[in-house]
Amino acid sequence: MGKRIVVRAKVLYNGKSKLYEQNIIVEDGKIAELTKKDVKADYEGIVTPAFIDAHSHIGMFRDGEPDGESEGNDISDQFMPLNDPLNSIYYDDRAFKDAVDFGVLYSCVVPGSGNLIGGRAMIIKNFAENTKDALLKDYGYKMALGFNPRSTGEWRGKRPNTRMGIYSMLEEKFDTVLAKKEKAGIARDKKLSEIEKKKTGKEKISAKEYTEQKKQTLREFELEFTPDEKAILEILSGKVTAKIHVHKEDDVLYLIKLVKKYGIKATADHTCDVFHKEIYDELGKAGIPVIFGPLGGIGPKIELAHAYYQNAELLMRSKAEYGLMTDHPVIWTPHLRDSLKFFLIYGMKDEEAISVVTYKNAKILGIDDILGTVEKGKTASLIVWDKEPMHLGAYPKMVMAEGKIVRKR
Repeated sequence: MGKRIVVRAKVLYNGKSKLYEQNIIVEDGKIAELTKKDVKADYEGIVTPAFIDAHSHIGMFRDGEPDGESEGNDISDQFMPLNDPLNSIYYDDRAFKDAVDFGVLYSCVVPGSGNLIGGRAMIIKNFAENTKDALLKDYGYKMALGFNPRSTGEWRGKRPNTRMGIYSMLEEKFDTVLAKKEKAGIARDKKLSEIEKKKTGKEKISAKEYTEQKKQTLREFELEFTPDEKAILEILSGKVTAKIHVHKEDDVLYLIKLVKKYGIKATADHTCDVFHKEIYDELGKAGIPVIFGPLGGIGPKIELAHAYYQNAELLMRSKAEYGLMTDHPVIWTPHLRDSLKFFLIYGMKDEEAISVVTYKNAKILGIDDILGTVEKGKTASLIVWDKEPMHLGAYPKMVMAEGKIVRKR
């Protein structure tokens, strides 16, 4: 058994609600018990779960590094689903230490949005020493709509300069891959049918030959597809999530249409230029969660002409499920908490705000079974604050990552 650590929460924001006078017993990296019994505490203060950044480029656009050395976007092609952002992360990026200092222990890292499909989306541990131990979950893929993928005409590959061009290109790619799968499936099923006839027909084959021929036919079907096509088919299967960059309202409506047409499982990442509640409601009806943000930056393009901080109120009042991002380095990772002020301005309670960057982000990312709340059996990743977390000057006295103290003051 590992070291037993007791954290006394005078106030516990457990990711869903606000509790008082709770003792959190940590053993072997897990929360073993929550109790009100009098237990000698190792740490004491106001406690929250570790924060989770639901969309980031941390370690890819690096602190103090010239822009030309960054690795957020690969300019080789519009469709690059095999790109793994972990292979472009350096853990000596100062931003990782800063993130841990303020309790942002996990990030969903993605490539940039210059390509229709930029690569994979990976949930990583910001407190890791290097990429060897960084991966928490292979989450899905990064896609992009709107201005960004149509603005990269000088990059390599076929590069339409209009949205009608890039959207038709995207659907052509999807339709082509699906048609290839259907054609290959017909050929496979025909061969399997012929093998079944051989099993019982005049030219009866042995059980061994039957098994080998069936196995060979199935393998031939798999070999029909390139690795890129297999990745696109994974997106089209609806079994993994596509994090889709989108800002403007009309592009959001196209996203909804795309999801319905192909059965994609998606999140709408950004939506900063959505300034009508009805559009967020449409996302809610379509079952597409919003990863909102970044909040607090300056819009560098016309696409963000309506990116008002007041849009946070519309999102709050809508039917949409939502979480929050920094889009680091657009917003510094530790400012994830600071971005919550825009929700507090419109009446959100502190415990609800904390839930946005803990439980709600964890739920959308599919890691709420282990993270996002302080509950028995969950991974012991939590923050002990010196004052109310939504106070401007609040600073962690202790940060615990999976049962280990990674920073204390």
